[in-house]
Amino acid sequence: MALKAGRGSDAPAFLVMDVITAANNRQRDLPPGAAHVIRMEVGQPGTGAPAGAVAAAQRALSAGLPMGYTEALGIPTLRARIARHYADWYGADVDPGRVAVTVGASGAFPLAFLAAFDPGDRIAMAAPFYPPYVNILQSLGMVPVMLEAGPETRFQPTIAMLEAMDKLPDGLIVASPCNPAGTMLHPEELRAIAEWCHHNGVRLISDEIYHGLNYDSALATAAISPSAIVVNSFSKYFSMTGWRIGWMVLPQDLIRPVERLAQNMFISAPHIAQVAAEAAFECDAELEANIARYRRSRALLLDALPRAGFPKLSTAEGAFYLWADVSDRTNDSQEFCRRMLAEANVAAAPGVDFDRTRGHRFIRFSYCGPEADMADAAARLARFT
Repeated sequence: MALKAGRGSDAPAFLVMDVITAANNRQRDLPPGAAHVIRMEVGQPGTGAPAGAVAAAQRALSAGLPMGYTEALGIPTLRARIARHYADWYGADVDPGRVAVTVGASGAFPLAFLAAFDPGDRIAMAAPFYPPYVNILQSLGMVPVMLEAGPETRFQPTIAMLEAMDKLPDGLIVASPCNPAGTMLHPEELRAIAEWCHHNGVRLISDEIYHGLNYDSALATAAISPSAIVVNSFSKYFSMTGWRIGWMVLPQDLIRPVERLAQNMFISAPHIAQVAAEAAFECDAELEANIARYRRSRALLLDALPRAGFPKLSTAEGAFYLWADVSDRTNDSQEFCRRMLAEANVAAAPGVDFDRTRGHRFIRFSYCGPEADMADAAARLARFT
């Protein structure tokens, strides 16, 4: 007799993770002396945690400080430091009581979705999108609604798209800078969307995990909205992916609901990661040097990839991604990425992970790896046919 499996068992794979496995296997199987696999498939900074953050963790461990459960919403000093970050970067007054420290941004999304929505609720987002938005929502019984966006709106949603819907959604997810296109909602656009959502009873969730990784466009935060949920992370700008530490800025009505959910689902974010994260805010010089490196790699690839046969690229205002239209070369982005890995030893992410109707003709390049690798990748791709 077959046993029942829940709806979560049908969650689609996050294909980027499968590409990581394939790239690891390819690297393992290469003969000695062969050119290594260049990793452009995943948004993992190659720089590692800033030295000051690592030193703070080492001091805490050497001092024998107990590393146990913390308050579910995080260490008070870290919450206060995150709140000060909003004053420093945006001139925004955020009460530390609105800050929730989470197990990465990945731990923040289910908390936000469960606190804000019910099964059957409809949550809109622009396509292309970060795949776990959809996969988590569907596993919770919620309904993702795609707003197909293109280069004319920088792959970002607009109020006109929302007003053209047959029925207003219960929520809207925006990401600026966004994954996979690297484009941004400009300050006046984000402000207008936040105001529209608030006045129309649409819960806004603003994914701001790539803040700090912006090149030519100004940043803006939705934390100024009284009803929006803001998600951020120490993984990208702060280069702390493996520490699994993120945060949310919550509206007043969701602080206690999120706290109760966090108590039951995660207890708390890792204590040692919270210590390191607080220290990371004081590592400006090292972090800005990382941004300078990404900026150089971005400029190199924006120049070299069109000459290597990838002329249709997103505007790449932020993050560390290039969204490439490869429809003149393939109609199967998964097979194209498989061949690229096998023949050029370059790993990239297939677009079908990010857009299930149009992604077969797009791929995503990540340029947060070593600068020398980015230059080598452009040369290899120029030879790849």
